[in-house]
Amino acid sequence: MATTETKVASSGSAAGLSWARVCKECGQQHEGLDSHLYEYQDEVDDELVCHICLQPLLRPMDTPCGHTYCFHCLSNFLKEQDFCPVDRQRLQLHQCRPSSLLVRNLLDKLTVMCPHNAECQQQMQRCELQPHLHNRCPVFRRLREEAEKRKRPSWNELKGRKGDGETSEDAKHSATQSRNHARDQPGLINPAYEESEDDNTPLRSSLVAEANVVELFRDEPEEELGLRIVGGKDTPLGNIVIQEIVRDSLAARDGRLAPGDHILEVNDVSLALVPHARAITVLRQPALLRLTVMQEKGFKLRDQRSDHHLSTPATSTASQPSHSPHGNATSNHNPGTVLQVTLMKSQRTEPLGIKLIRKSDESGVFILDLLSGGLAAKDGKLRNNDKVLAINGHDLRHGTPESAAQIIQGSEVRVNFVVMRPAEAQEEGGSSRDGQHSRASRRAPEPQYFRRRSTYMKDPPGGFSSQEKTVSLKKEPRLSLGITIAGGRDCRSRLPVYITSVQPVGCLHRDGTIKRGDVLLSINGVDLTQLTYNEAVSVLKAQTAQSQVVLRVIQTLSEDSEDDTEAGSKEELDFMDDPRDDALNWTPLWTRWLGLPSHMHWCRDVVLQKTNNESWGFSIVGGYEESHGQQPFFIKTIVPGTPAHFDGRLKCGDEIVAVNGATTVGMNNSSLIPMLKLQKNKVTLTVVSWPGSLV
Repeated sequence: MATTETKVASSGSAAGLSWARVCKECGQQHEGLDSHLYEYQDEVDDELVCHICLQPLLRPMDTPCGHTYCFHCLSNFLKEQDFCPVDRQRLQLHQCRPSSLLVRNLLDKLTVMCPHNAECQQQMQRCELQPHLHNRCPVFRRLREEAEKRKRPSWNELKGRKGDGETSEDAKHSATQSRNHARDQPGLINPAYEESEDDNTPLRSSLVAEANVVELFRDEPEEELGLRIVGGKDTPLGNIVIQEIVRDSLAARDGRLAPGDHILEVNDVSLALVPHARAITVLRQPALLRLTVMQEKGFKLRDQRSDHHLSTPATSTASQPSHSPHGNATSNHNPGTVLQVTLMKSQRTEPLGIKLIRKSDESGVFILDLLSGGLAAKDGKLRNNDKVLAINGHDLRHGTPESAAQIIQGSEVRVNFVVMRPAEAQEEGGSSRDGQHSRASRRAPEPQYFRRRSTYMKDPPGGFSSQEKTVSLKKEPRLSLGITIAGGRDCRSRLPVYITSVQPVGCLHRDGTIKRGDVLLSINGVDLTQLTYNEAVSVLKAQTAQSQVVLRVIQTLSEDSEDDTEAGSKEELDFMDDPRDDALNWTPLWTRWLGLPSHMHWCRDVVLQKTNNESWGFSIVGGYEESHGQQPFFIKTIVPGTPAHFDGRLKCGDEIVAVNGATTVGMNNSSLIPMLKLQKNKVTLTVVSWPGSLV
């Protein structure tokens, strides 16, 4: 047995601590990439101690030779060496595997003391320290409140005038970082960041953004992270941005990344000036990925009280249910009403009586049932099928029932919910005499897609184009073309029918003209551009039975062909959205779709609503620039706690085709900004959305 003790300068005292320097997981002060520090209260078995740092194991990893180390210690060691530290056998990180659940549970149950023990003498299991810090520790709470006060700008800063008072170093850094992140891109216009001049609306400070480091480890080298990526230096977005988190993926289980996060670095490699295809290659590195990401936390209100400082702005934005961004709207596009509900427990351990579930067709956490006689049922404000957006300031829009339960269990007597209630449930009082009708009313309406109108036509972004190819073949009727396809009018993003593989045994492979990723236009004069997947398969089979086949396709092109080729050997496999095919199917990179001609785009309308002068909650890049010419407008940022965020249909990388039916083609920034500002309570955005590249 070994007695393990962690010694930290100024341990147990709040003196010298600052919110910027304290670790948000272990509560100690250490460098961002160093291992977490804990004050263990009991002797720790030698089998649970890392042989590199001589501390109890953190994220234990087993080597093939039978030794166990902290993940962080081992990965740092193997950057310099290529052998096991104990027996010096040859070793690489991708050969190692996470330790068994039993070992991880034993480590999680080690008793530790709160690092701020001068004022907080609580002891707990190691796995409970982080919830304790964020929900119960008075020192941690005070540090956070002081940081919030420093971040809050003065009246002069809000009005854009020079302030006459000095700010702390942390506040200066936060304000500079937020402003630069919001405004440093050429052509970036920000309807999300416009301040209100209405005295009845609380003024907002600059957008709050934080740079964080997130480490992800693939158990298998080919395991997907579960991120869909858009952007790159070769696109109008510039930055690499997370468009979507794939459900039940490695990133979703980790829970720290979110749609809209900007990826700045991967394993110390900057992505600031990297084309899209190159960024995808970097993100597909095996084993450990250390991502430096810029995460936007939303706005802070000028008149926000010190006792109402929830870390996620969703709660404060929806703090008045009757004035929610979507309240009482009658549009068919209205996803529902955002409400805030506060439950008060008589004691910390009292259960709320809520059953939470996840749905197969939608990400997030939903209320399945309220237990009869429970606290939530007695309160009466929460209802079955409410979608939980946040609990105590923790964003759960892409969360899991397990993470929601952990937040509730770690909370004090006050539990704040922000939920979205479907519009039908709001009107019907959450009940229906017909069970079938009730289930149908809970299902979100299918988006209505339509072809891009002639007035919305435009050229592809600079650097992207397409070319049409025609192949005429004479063949034996029984001989296959040798291609597989995906897409179709019935797939989630309304992708055109495209080729996923050209088999070596088919006649098209011998011809060599048709490539993977080509979009099918017609076969023997039969149009394929408006068919569903099954319809396209049927037409191809019927026409292939003929002795002569004329196939027309479109190939999209990019000026960054070298980078595209570099990524091509590793381009992703992806499960198709439609369950019709259980096989793995290749999908093109996001940039492949940018060169597609406008007449092949499927558009949809997204209606956003609000009842005051708050921002719509998204920023846009693009428009006419002298250096780049005419570029389409793309959504670059969606701000947490705003109408665009709560609506959930807009995604980073979406192209804005029109605003209230008026085309954006040919507009510059000075034309589009006033158009968006003039929309006080409702705006209809016509958008084209392409799925991001999967990594």
